[in-house]
Amino acid sequence: MDSSLADVAALLRDARDVTLLGHVNPDADAIGSALALGLALRARGADVRVSFAEPAELPEPLSSLDKEGLVVPPAALPESEQLLVAVDTPVVERLGDLGERVDATKRAGGSVLVVDHHPSDTRYGTHNVVDTEAEASTVLVLRILDELGTELDKRIATCLYAGLLTDTSGFRRASGDTHRMAARLVDAGADAGEIGYELMDAHPFAWLRMLATVLSGAEFEPDGAQGMGLVHAVVTREDTSMVRSEDVESVIDVVRATSEAEVAIVLKETEPRTESQRWTVSLRAKRAIDVSAAAKACGGGGHLLAAGCTIEGTADEALDQLRKALAAAPRL
Repeated sequence: MDSSLADVAALLRDARDVTLLGHVNPDADAIGSALALGLALRARGADVRVSFAEPAELPEPLSSLDKEGLVVPPAALPESEQLLVAVDTPVVERLGDLGERVDATKRAGGSVLVVDHHPSDTRYGTHNVVDTEAEASTVLVLRILDELGTELDKRIATCLYAGLLTDTSGFRRASGDTHRMAARLVDAGADAGEIGYELMDAHPFAWLRMLATVLSGAEFEPDGAQGMGLVHAVVTREDTSMVRSEDVESVIDVVRATSEAEVAIVLKETEPRTESQRWTVSLRAKRAIDVSAAAKACGGGGHLLAAGCTIEGTADEALDQLRKALAAAPRL
């Protein structure tokens, strides 16, 4: 069951030692949510640390959010905690190897707070703040901070703004309330121009070369995605040898700009765990197809218009699987 903001605020007011976890390969919403809440709790006197299972370090653009050094590697976490907070993580499995800490905390009599906005959230905490109508988990963190009576400063506002900006695709999918929230964060000190450039625009020159190679192999299927158009591109490990992981993640934002396609897919080759190839998949829809259902059919999940999954096999095999899942996906 979901918990009231009053109950969650009471839990956090008494917290003296807190571990906050984001999902594997954390994005700005996960890290921004964890850091913003962590900064507020540390200001109240709690010992606070933020972590995630993988990769080994924060992607470079996100590292600028952690000016206070709250992020620690998994090896630096205590053996157990009385309060564990999982942000932007709908299922325990998305915590990776750190997911086992959820049950360990419960067995030890501690509390697990889940703060999330994904429709697929399983409410695996002892306390859950889940709102699938919220555009980002940072929206929910701000509600919690308001309930706590936390005064926003530049550090907290910057972390919250980062999550809002990225999870709404640069505020393209933001409600009026969320725009007003963004204005409040800017008034509190968040530098909209700087954050936007660092998180969405800045790339090394090698990114241009990688992008040229990948886009030259992109394909458009006018009859795909239930006749509404499908565009897809493949990013191999060879393509990504000279760029950062965050540069690879940005490819979907270029491919989805194809005006003739309702759905965009980018396959990104990862280190295989078996002899077959392994792909992380990004799916985006404009407005008409629930790509979260397609991702779920392939073992993943996400939002109605933005989702992902992991598939093993050749690129052609992965695309065939995705085509079938999109053909069966609900229309919006």
